[in-house]
Amino acid sequence: MNIHTDKGIQSMTGFGRGEASSEDYKITVEIKSVNHRYCDISIRLPRKLNYFESIIRNQLKNFINRGKVDVYVGLEDMAGMSAGIRYNPEVANAYLIGIRQLSHEFMLDNTINAYQLSRFPEVFTMDEPELDEGQLAKLMEKAVSDAGRQFVSSRKTEGGKLYEDLTGKLDFLLSLVEQIEKRSPEVLEEHRKRLREKVTALLQDTNVDEGVLATELVVYADKICTDEETVRLRTHILHMKQTMDEGENIGRKLDFIVQEMNRESNTILSKAADIAISDMGIQLKTEIEKIREQIQNIE
Repeated sequence: MNIHTDKGIQSMTGFGRGEASSEDYKITVEIKSVNHRYCDISIRLPRKLNYFESIIRNQLKNFINRGKVDVYVGLEDMAGMSAGIRYNPEVANAYLIGIRQLSHEFMLDNTINAYQLSRFPEVFTMDEPELDEGQLAKLMEKAVSDAGRQFVSSRKTEGGKLYEDLTGKLDFLLSLVEQIEKRSPEVLEEHRKRLREKVTALLQDTNVDEGVLATELVVYADKICTDEETVRLRTHILHMKQTMDEGENIGRKLDFIVQEMNRESNTILSKAADIAISDMGIQLKTEIEKIREQIQNIE
């Protein structure tokens, strides 16, 4: 079963722990992750279990698509089948004979003691009990599965918090867009009044040429008009909300949408001919940057 069929935003920050035991063994698996552009899985397990690495990696595909993931695997010997120490007298004797010959040939002192001799390779070796691979495989599958499910659950919990935070930020962006759309015609009307007053003052008693005034207003309106930008920005905001409701593997898609939102906010700010709109443009950019940072944590 693929865990990722479930809906809901998943954070790339998560933790999961699972364990499985029998009369002979106990396996513990811990999974931790942080955000990352790709899927980067690092598995640390006891040397005697190295052959399980590819199996664990394949199983984790059911739970993880993106993130920097660290997996820790522990093994306990529940039946007391600990490794024994084997002394190899033939090897020790061979070393001693060689050392005596070396001492005699080069007229060197022969001062070797038992501790020094014990440190030569193969004088002492580890006798490790044979592992029951079939039993370990079943325990490993269960431990990884339990850890993976808990891991996904924790990611979804964090994802729920991200969803609420992003929804609030997107609603705030929509309110700013509405304020800009409301303020824009007011700015144009204020400019028309100022322009008429200036022309009237210059011409004094002469009648104002309404045609010239209208032409100036059209040119000015074209320079400051942000209708297209606010429409596109609103569309991107609604698109992001819709994408968030899709839930599964949306991080890269959201990142692309926020880039488009940032582009429109830059244009709105560059066209701002009014302190109020300029302030709202700055708020747009600030909030979009916060959204971009949050999106980096979404799988």
